[in-house]
Amino acid sequence: MMNKKIKLTAFAICIAISSFGVNKDRVGQAGAGELLLNPWGRSSGLFGLNCASVSGIEAMKCNIGGLAKVSKTEIGFAHTRYLAGTGMSISDLAVAQNLGEVGVLGVNIMSFGYGEIPISTTTSPEGGIGTYKPNFINMSVGLGHTFSKNMSAGFQVTYVNQSISNIHASAVGFDAGVQYTNGKRDNLHLGITLRNVGTNLRFSGDGFSFNGKTPDLATELTVQQRSEKFALPSQLCIGVAYDFYLDERKTATAEGDAKKGTPKHRLTPMISFISNAFSNDWLGVGLEYAYREKFMLRAAYRYENDIFSKANTSTFFTGLSAGITLQTKVSEKGNAPGMAFDYGFKMTNISNGVHTLGVRFTLGGKNQED
Repeated sequence: MMNKKIKLTAFAICIAISSFGVNKDRVGQAGAGELLLNPWGRSSGLFGLNCASVSGIEAMKCNIGGLAKVSKTEIGFAHTRYLAGTGMSISDLAVAQNLGEVGVLGVNIMSFGYGEIPISTTTSPEGGIGTYKPNFINMSVGLGHTFSKNMSAGFQVTYVNQSISNIHASAVGFDAGVQYTNGKRDNLHLGITLRNVGTNLRFSGDGFSFNGKTPDLATELTVQQRSEKFALPSQLCIGVAYDFYLDERKTATAEGDAKKGTPKHRLTPMISFISNAFSNDWLGVGLEYAYREKFMLRAAYRYENDIFSKANTSTFFTGLSAGITLQTKVSEKGNAPGMAFDYGFKMTNISNGVHTLGVRFTLGGKNQED
């Protein structure tokens, strides 16, 4: 039975990849590129390659299937200095609540700020007439559900809004994801997610209008231009991760039963393939070390075509990322509230990299070591 499930899963993945392959003629033609940015510290430290093992509110920006792992309530906030020194930033707020048999309901609000940009016109190309602030906001509502001890899945709807004072655009995107675990301690993690499939973006507003005249030049009128449509940056991610408990044999001997003893040291390698419909595909590997699930170090490398070519590369990322997490409980009780601090860094060829700092709170959850 298990072999049959594995074969069917592998077949579905192959079909998905073959039908989702990027068309080079469409590269750079998608809108709402901020949907591909992960604003959370833990995921940023792994370059978003943790779609197989991500859990909680961070799953809403990686693999919605992991949202089902919230045991009761989780609240988090993260702030990113995007290309530090440019003034660009990302702010993200999320809340998830376990609703019992229904599943876990999550809400995520992400805002991308560009700072103040000088206004320039055809008559004042050098500016000096004021500034404006673009407003990019994504609001997501997702539901994660546990179907069995080993499998969870989720579905999410995201409203995308982009605007300045006289131009705006909006769209609706959909995400779906599945996670599967197996092994004595659920060591093996498999994940697959399809993200950002939805309606098109089209900018409109007074910024596309100008004063003109009729063909006989007798009457002045306002002419409204129409912009081209932009598709959302659809993405398919397939990932695998495996937890190695470095002191499992020693713990089992001391406790007399491997299932009762809790190893202190965890090492999790992972690999992910991410197929982008409107840009280069990504292939990456990551590694995370955890001590008692309270202190974590992580690093990752993500490769894409021409990343080493200064002349042909289409990204300013070097592919390297790293991060750290500190998390604890306010008391020794199993359902005591917990808090975690996350930091993630992604190296870039320009500016001073991408820095993400986040804080998460868990209420009524299990002990971190369980």
